Amino acid sequence: MTVQQDTVHLTTAQAIIRWLSNQFIEIDGEELRVCGGGFGIFGHGNVTCLGEALYGVQDQLPLYRGQNEQSMGFAAAGYAKQWLRQRFMFCTASAGPGTTNLLTSAALAHANRLPMLLLCGDTFQTRLPDPVLQQMENYNDPTFGVNDAFKPVVRYWDRITHPAQIIQSLPNALATMLDPADCGPAFLGLPQDVQGWAYDYPAVFFEKKVHRIRRQSPDMREIADAVTVLSGAKRPMIIAGGGVQYSRAVAELTAFAEAHQIPVVETIAGRANMLATHPLNIGPLGVTGSDSANAIAKQADVIVAVGTRLQDFTTGSWTAFAKDAQLISVNAARHDAAKHRSLPVVGDAKLSLTALGDALDYAAPSGWVAEAQGHRAKWDDYVAENVAPGNRPNSYAQAIGVVNDLCDPRDRVVAAAGGLPAEVTANWRTLDIGTVDVEFGFSCMGYEIAGAWGARIAQAQREPDKDTIVFCGDGSYLMLNSDIYSSVLTQKKLIILVLDNGGFAVINKLQNNTGNESFNNLIADTPTATAQFTVDFEAHAGAMGANVETAANPAELGAAFTRAKAAEKTSVIVMKVDAYDGWTKQGHAWWEVGTPHTTESDRVRAAHENQESGRSSQRRGV
Repeated sequence: MTVQQDTVHLTTAQAIIRWLSNQFIEIDGEELRVCGGGFGIFGHGNVTCLGEALYGVQDQLPLYRGQNEQSMGFAAAGYAKQWLRQRFMFCTASAGPGTTNLLTSAALAHANRLPMLLLCGDTFQTRLPDPVLQQMENYNDPTFGVNDAFKPVVRYWDRITHPAQIIQSLPNALATMLDPADCGPAFLGLPQDVQGWAYDYPAVFFEKKVHRIRRQSPDMREIADAVTVLSGAKRPMIIAGGGVQYSRAVAELTAFAEAHQIPVVETIAGRANMLATHPLNIGPLGVTGSDSANAIAKQADVIVAVGTRLQDFTTGSWTAFAKDAQLISVNAARHDAAKHRSLPVVGDAKLSLTALGDALDYAAPSGWVAEAQGHRAKWDDYVAENVAPGNRPNSYAQAIGVVNDLCDPRDRVVAAAGGLPAEVTANWRTLDIGTVDVEFGFSCMGYEIAGAWGARIAQAQREPDKDTIVFCGDGSYLMLNSDIYSSVLTQKKLIILVLDNGGFAVINKLQNNTGNESFNNLIADTPTATAQFTVDFEAHAGAMGANVETAANPAELGAAFTRAKAAEKTSVIVMKVDAYDGWTKQGHAWWEVGTPHTTESDRVRAAHENQESGRSSQRRGV
């Protein structure tokens, strides 16, 4: 007997959007759409079919009009971070350059393990009109196009060549985005003709479904091995990474550290896992870290790394730790848990820390904890002096100190590439949990304003009375600033500090520190910049609808920031900072960069020899 199944006659595009609008996630007992909406720029490759489908669901899946496809992807990443990877946004772009503009955003989401759905136009499946506008032709493989370029930078990739394929592809894409181990961007290439093709879809495909993010229990044998190693530790240390927050395991991390009196250091992604005032918080670790965290890392004999991929800025290119230190890596991803001869504990951070704590009868020696706290006290004194206004040139650190003193504890701080990630990581004093987003997984210039816009969209849904604060250098501002307009247009207020040091000053610093002359980084040292002038950032930002002010010094910055807090729309505050002497000078670990092995410059040769001397403490792992 044949059972007739109810069907719904829809285009591919209509079916994708209807399915998305019926996917929910349970967060703290509340059911929310797992997809919070999308960012879109329409073109011929997505406006006629996908645009038609989106028009009817504006209340369920709001579509934010982007100004630049790359910045749309950054906004989606900022949104996912704010929601701790529990919700995501889609990005839709037209075939050709609109879609390829999303490549950098996809790479950022991949490096940071963030969910993002890319719905991108593609060439015609029939190939009848080929070659079409913006099509890249591969003479020997007609199936190979620009959308294949996304394969290395996404976790899930598919090209939909028949309407029925989304029945399998959409659930697989969502499962990838919600998987703690494989989390990352998902890409669906949508040929322009296939978007409009209709199919009789099973009605059950569109029924409401509530998802929950999986918590993988650790293997108790791995827990037992970790307990054995940790029980014998004389100088243990915990590295708290971004995965602690994504697992919502901050309370378990704190309880574990307190119960066993183990000092905690934070990665860049793990900033704001602990308050600055917690007695076991010894500071940020690594190249952009603190003297306190780096001092105990050098001495630690057992290191429990929780929710971190152990990037080179965290490990000091693997010079931050003693060569014989034993790592225990707690991570949902097997790939990350097995790094550098680690004893792996593959599992959810919340469950793993609880299991490890329950099985461990141990407390670190009190002398070790006191030593770590002594290092932290000295670092706090340095930071207090570093951020204080004084009779010296304006600096990033001073601007950070001003904002830190005046912001609400629940305000969110956003920074990305350039010198500000280091300065924020080192100098920011965490006032509340999960309030810092320093994008350094991909170290991507231009993320700052766009990512903050996405974060503000998410923040406004739960904490509308709090602010999203952006620290942005002049170089990143000039690279990608159009979402100032987006924030004003959508009434998603930002407070943006543009700290102008005259170019790419942090790379100029690296250039000088490796013995090279200043060249092509600061505007003043760019030979082809023959008509130099100062950009009027205030006028530029004002033209996009923001409130604008220029501050001459930290005191004026503080007054302007107070006015920005009280304002209802986006404010941009500009202040010039020193490009040479205003940097945080302490807290740095060795970092491996390539330097010339042969040169006619004595300075470059000396810098190379100095750089190579740091290699002696490098761990040789796998």
